[in-house]
Amino acid sequence: MSDMLINQGTAFHADWLEGIRVNKSAVERRTSSLGGRRAVKKDSQIAFMLKAISCIDLTTLAGDDTPGRVRRLCGKARRPVRADILEAFGLADMQLTTGAVCVYHEMVEEAVAALDGSGVPVAAVSTGFPAGLAPMETRLEEIKRSVAAGAGEIDIVVTRAHVLTGNWQALYDEVKTFKEACGPALMKSILATGEHGNLTQVGKASMVAMMAGSDFIKTSTGMEGVNATLPVSLVMMRQIRDFHEKTGQKVGYKPAGGIKTAKDAVLYLALVKEELGRDWLEPELFRFGASSLLGDLERQLEYHATGAYSVAYRHPMG
Repeated sequence: MSDMLINQGTAFHADWLEGIRVNKSAVERRTSSLGGRRAVKKDSQIAFMLKAISCIDLTTLAGDDTPGRVRRLCGKARRPVRADILEAFGLADMQLTTGAVCVYHEMVEEAVAALDGSGVPVAAVSTGFPAGLAPMETRLEEIKRSVAAGAGEIDIVVTRAHVLTGNWQALYDEVKTFKEACGPALMKSILATGEHGNLTQVGKASMVAMMAGSDFIKTSTGMEGVNATLPVSLVMMRQIRDFHEKTGQKVGYKPAGGIKTAKDAVLYLALVKEELGRDWLEPELFRFGASSLLGDLERQLEYHATGAYSVAYRHPMG
């Protein structure tokens, strides 16, 4: 994997937010017909599914995580598709891995050791995940400890109240402080968009997080009532495009939570391609936050290779 792109951020520009107005009906019309108008078939479908796998942050964020489970998940990240399936497509030499492995701080060292030499980075959820309501000094210390333990990526949680009250300066200051604590690690800002009230707030929060230096903006913790959706993704992608036009800097996008099927993954990739362009179809600029998506992708690939569906337990995650 090549070096990640780093967003240097900008000063806080309140005027950039004034023009952000989202027409919910228009957004829903744009996304509702995506699959029907742009179906991906045969070889292109296989290519899209392999691309999706390379962009997964393979995740385990359970209270009963153990070192053994994390090691098995890292083994899957190293070899996400069974060798016989890749051989059937003439891709036996393909060096396919997932984009990252995402864990709590407690499991960072275990994951780093298990992934040594693979090129797969470890992402740590941080800053009082998932609520983000721990004291600021605790949140900053958590970031620093995860980076010291070897995490190359930090997924931070913003304070939802700043978004809900429109306190954009406070949101900017918070995210900028988190970015400084990340040091050399790439930072993904989790906006928890299902709790923002409306799409206009999502758009403004996305722009503020990028101004403050977020390398990725991420929809959700995966633990809200509403997580990643195509309408939210369209709004966030268009803010990424606008930020790039304003600054020349490319920021990544990560939908997380509720993306479970190969069909869903292909729709998201199609939307990324149309809204942001080919450059964003790489793990440097796009990730899926998922724990079960890989299983369905591998199962669908086996169907294309053999003509028959296998049972899910033939594709364990860990």
